[in-house]
Amino acid sequence: MLKTDLVDELTEVAEKHPGRLAIVHNGQTLSYSQLSSLAQAVAQRLGPLPGMVGTYATHSPGTVVALFGIWAAGGAYCPIDPAFPEERQRAMLAAAGCNKVLASQEGLALPPGIEAIQLAEIQADPEAGRVMWAAPNSPAYCLFTSGSTGEPKPVITSRRAIGTTVPSLRELFDIVPGDRVLQFASLNWDTCFEEILPTLTAGATLVFHSEAHTGSFPRFLRMLAIEQITVVNLPTAFWHELVHFLTDEQAELPPMVRLVIIGGEAVNPTRLADWAKLPTASIRLLNTYGCTETTLITHAIDLPGPIFPVPIGSPLPHVMQLISEESELLIGGPSLADGYLGRPDATAARFVTVHSGRFFRTGDRVSVGPGGVLLHDGRIDHQVKIRGIRVDPAEVEAQIAAHPGVSEVAVTGYTVADHTALVAYVVPRPHAPAKLDIDIIDFLRIRVPAHLIPSRIRIVTELVYTTSGKVDRRGLKEAHP
Repeated sequence: MLKTDLVDELTEVAEKHPGRLAIVHNGQTLSYSQLSSLAQAVAQRLGPLPGMVGTYATHSPGTVVALFGIWAAGGAYCPIDPAFPEERQRAMLAAAGCNKVLASQEGLALPPGIEAIQLAEIQADPEAGRVMWAAPNSPAYCLFTSGSTGEPKPVITSRRAIGTTVPSLRELFDIVPGDRVLQFASLNWDTCFEEILPTLTAGATLVFHSEAHTGSFPRFLRMLAIEQITVVNLPTAFWHELVHFLTDEQAELPPMVRLVIIGGEAVNPTRLADWAKLPTASIRLLNTYGCTETTLITHAIDLPGPIFPVPIGSPLPHVMQLISEESELLIGGPSLADGYLGRPDATAARFVTVHSGRFFRTGDRVSVGPGGVLLHDGRIDHQVKIRGIRVDPAEVEAQIAAHPGVSEVAVTGYTVADHTALVAYVVPRPHAPAKLDIDIIDFLRIRVPAHLIPSRIRIVTELVYTTSGKVDRRGLKEAHP
């Protein structure tokens, strides 16, 4: 049995402090006793070792109940965003091998052979015990990353990997029972685990609130104050915009906020300097780095003041790192994912053996800065971060190339207002629609998630190539600014 079994840690908190608030959702509360009982009831409904279980993940306590319930049954969690196009949802369920899906709504378009279980119909049983303990090397969850083939790549992470990482994050964030942690990240990406798991295994309170996602900074700040939030975990791009607002409006974060965690893309040094001028002396700013394949955060650094360039930090205690001759960062240790489900070639290409140890090739170029901290020097490939989510432009290219009006396409990232967006350069076929750019956007909307849809479509007569015959993305941007 795992030394750090996360379900057991939740159960221990529930037994010691049954009435303590585990989750607050728009003012409604769920105690640790209630959360634990509901999770065990889900486990009872699933039965022992249910395998990979899909979950239609929404910003609600039900998703957290489903997560712990699946783990309590010895199964693996696979979140699906109900806002994704149906074709994408079906592809993800099939790729992960799900035969059961937990949902909070009726009328889902599920592939044949998949059983839908309604969370609302499951009643808590305070007397229910643990259904099954799974082996440490068994899967804990499946998340999807962008793939060059146009299909999402399922990453399998073990219970040992997540069980090793969470204690490191509790220590890094210094989470205590009195903390109230905002649940901000999408529940389909691994950043949400940074919010959920350290919080609920430390006996603190996780706060869901609809005002977190309105796009209004005044409402966001008001919500932080009313809910007495102490810890927020924000995409760097969102933090950039927040600093803009605080600076322009001479506004402040509520005094209860003690820790702001950022990550997902490079910190703009100008925004960091602006942050340092704000009345934020009592607020700890933590810059973080990690990959889905290395289980959440692997590197972190406190940013107490302006610095250029902004480092990604030092490895956490459980993390091993190597820097290759090509300056690529390789990460090893017990938190590595198992690999890509059903993709042995992709797994072999990215998970490599070095000096008898297993390492993940991050694709990030790094150098060592003052004090031994790492500096990010770009990518060795063309991947970019969109809203904190890693995107392979080749996946977007494959989707656009499927449009009947497209002859050739190249996709790359560009910087706009402190964040990265996608631009597609498209060569049309002779009889393509007159408004091909609009047609492509509509075509993508029913096939891929929003973060894979380019912000700009440039219709061009031809692509630009290097002398070696490869697409010259830099040349395209210069030719078509």
